[in-house]
Amino acid sequence: MILTILKKDLRLYFSDKKGVLVTFLLPIIMITLFAFAFGGVGKKKSTPKPLGILVVDKDSTSTSQEFITKLNSLPTIRLISSEEEKALDLVRKGENVAALVFEKGFSEAIATNADVPVELKYDAARDIQMRIVHTILKDGFTYHLGKGDVINQVQLKTTSVIKQSSTKAHPGLVQAVGGTAIMMLLFSIAAIGGGLLDEKEAGTLKRLLIAPIKPLDILLAKMGTAMIVSILQLTVMFIFAWVAFGLPIFMDASSLIVLILCISFAVSSFGVFLVSTVKTRQQLQGMSTIIIILMSAIGGSMIPISMMPAFMQNIAIISVNYWGIEGFFDIFWRQLPFIDILPKMGVLVAIGFGMTLVSTVLFKKNIIEIA
Repeated sequence: MILTILKKDLRLYFSDKKGVLVTFLLPIIMITLFAFAFGGVGKKKSTPKPLGILVVDKDSTSTSQEFITKLNSLPTIRLISSEEEKALDLVRKGENVAALVFEKGFSEAIATNADVPVELKYDAARDIQMRIVHTILKDGFTYHLGKGDVINQVQLKTTSVIKQSSTKAHPGLVQAVGGTAIMMLLFSIAAIGGGLLDEKEAGTLKRLLIAPIKPLDILLAKMGTAMIVSILQLTVMFIFAWVAFGLPIFMDASSLIVLILCISFAVSSFGVFLVSTVKTRQQLQGMSTIIIILMSAIGGSMIPISMMPAFMQNIAIISVNYWGIEGFFDIFWRQLPFIDILPKMGVLVAIGFGMTLVSTVLFKKNIIEIA
């Protein structure tokens, strides 16, 4: 009897092809992502892409230039010459991990064995990446200056261009709240979108189509519902983070409100897009789980972007998670003005419009024609 039930259950399980796909494909995808993110893949086949670091030569001597050239010969970094004000602005906006500054008196200090004035200015939100850079540069200093008395004079000072204060949220808190909020929102919206498939299976959608209602109106109404729920969910999550962890949500309330609206629009359009690409709720559950986990992993919700290799950071820009999290960092950590955050908001809105346009075509093909 037990064997009979066992055979029945296994037959039912493997008859659900989408469920089987999620069971086996999702772990494979996650293993692949984490393997690339944490290293150990392909190292023997190719050389890692050098990490670009800004360099400011305030000493402007042949000695400092020669030393910069030697450091630039390291295979793991590429020094990019820049003016100090521009370099610090790029680091402050999160567009570069750090700036290596050679202060005036560098060549004289080398000649007299005095303290060598070199400083690494970085963004504390990218602390893990900075530690890697610091180690590489220290090794470079040791190799090129030698192991005698000179290297003992080199104290590579590290300074965050953004200072922690009572008005700023800790980068770790921003990552935790922003990353988790968007990932959970994606799952919620996918579930809400599934209601449209339920209506199709129950025959409600067919009755709506008989009524004088345009198919596009049905799609936009569902998207509107998803957007309202998204706004409410994000609002509740940020209020909770404010009450429980002291996240300063009123520091730049106007930018936060606009960013929440942009994220909600992008996410709700993504939910409608998912629903429009499938024909049954079973298909939706399998596809949404894989896509949302994949987007969240490469977009920074599961793994901070700074921990990922360069090629994964390049891929991350296709996800809603990436632009939303970067927007939260701009507000809570970098404290950028609204005009500097606006481009990220614009990308989220563009993603929303793009997916909405595609959804209108797919909705008619996959939902309405077979309703």
